[in-house]
Amino acid sequence: MFTTYSEALDWIHGRLRLGIKPGLARMEWMMERLGHPERKIKTVHIGGTNGKGSTVTYLRCILEAAGYTVGTFTSPYIEQFNERISVNGKPIRDKEILELTNVISTLADELEETELGGPTEFEVITAMSFYYFANVNQVDIVLYEVGLGGRFDSTNIIQPIASVITNIGLDHTNILGHTYEEIAFEKAGIIKAGVPTFTAVKNENAIKVIKEQAEKKRAPLYRLNQDFTIISHSPQENGEVFTLKSPEQTLEQLEISMIGQHQTENAALAVMAAQSINHDGDFSISEHAIRTGVKTAYWPGRFEILSKSPLVIIDGAHNDEGISALVQELSNRYPNNTIHIVFAALKDKKLDQMIAQLDQIADELSFVSFDFPRAAKASELYSISHSKNKVMVDKWESHLAKMIQTIGENQILVVTGSLYFISEAKPYLSELLKNNVISL
Repeated sequence: MFTTYSEALDWIHGRLRLGIKPGLARMEWMMERLGHPERKIKTVHIGGTNGKGSTVTYLRCILEAAGYTVGTFTSPYIEQFNERISVNGKPIRDKEILELTNVISTLADELEETELGGPTEFEVITAMSFYYFANVNQVDIVLYEVGLGGRFDSTNIIQPIASVITNIGLDHTNILGHTYEEIAFEKAGIIKAGVPTFTAVKNENAIKVIKEQAEKKRAPLYRLNQDFTIISHSPQENGEVFTLKSPEQTLEQLEISMIGQHQTENAALAVMAAQSINHDGDFSISEHAIRTGVKTAYWPGRFEILSKSPLVIIDGAHNDEGISALVQELSNRYPNNTIHIVFAALKDKKLDQMIAQLDQIADELSFVSFDFPRAAKASELYSISHSKNKVMVDKWESHLAKMIQTIGENQILVVTGSLYFISEAKPYLSELLKNNVISL
């Protein structure tokens, strides 16, 4: 029995030692013991390589604007652990984390004695979320973000009313497969019989697999650029404006406050899912709610401008596709600025492809280390880069403090890479900027 939040968090994070163990058997065992809380809640399932968190946020804000109480389960966190289980965007309280940990830890100890073995950190947190939304704080609907893949992800025991697959990229190849087809098969594992599925996947080989899985399960499939289309896209200083054409209706001049063309796709997926949910007898979502929701949606660490003077941007571009989107936005929005990039990454990513793109866009590159089991060392990143103006740094905090003081006019500081790094860097940067009385 844990008595403090700190003890509970230490126990949860201690499960990281078990690594990643794909499969649903441990989740099903725990759900059986808990009386199947996952069957007592209405859910939407969101998977894909990039854009899951943003899509969850757009849909949450739409549903909130329509007057509903919305639970979310996301990962990883950016500013505090409790974000992973939230209600209407507000992380659950420390006291609730403590209570949930005491419930699930007992089951984890029992499970450890079986042939299935103990549950991983992610499985523990997922189980906590199901118990919370079913028994502690009942909400109208819960949006579940897939942790890894889909088919064997811990969240894939739900029966959602809609499924979303944002896109497909070559990430986590050591677990999910080395081709678009293999990874698409794992992502498509969240498609359920008869449940409408919405996707922004463009790769032809990947979409072929998704289409086959949807047909097998007789799940209606709606594809970006085929069944719904983004037209008249126009970048704005603080977001994007676009028109969404779908079988349901054409929504002219939708405004979003997150930056990047890829964010128009995430928002479009959320709108399509909302329109589908609207056909469920328990929900009524107006056009006003859709417009209000997508405009107010905010997700930290996604091409987020922390300061305008000096210009400081933080972006969780943690894989090749994420870096591509970042590079595209920097090229389009700041073609005449000097770009300083600070980059940290996990060593199991396709680092050569990511760094090659950064080499092309950055006038100066800083590679940093951070404290995480799977983090790449600054020296490893440095050795991959072919930039003529690069440095490697072990203590990222002092390096960022120095950079903040030296960034001048027409220069940009971009802090990017692993979301685990971003979760440490963002609050530190925000405090630096605040203490230096820098314009936000």
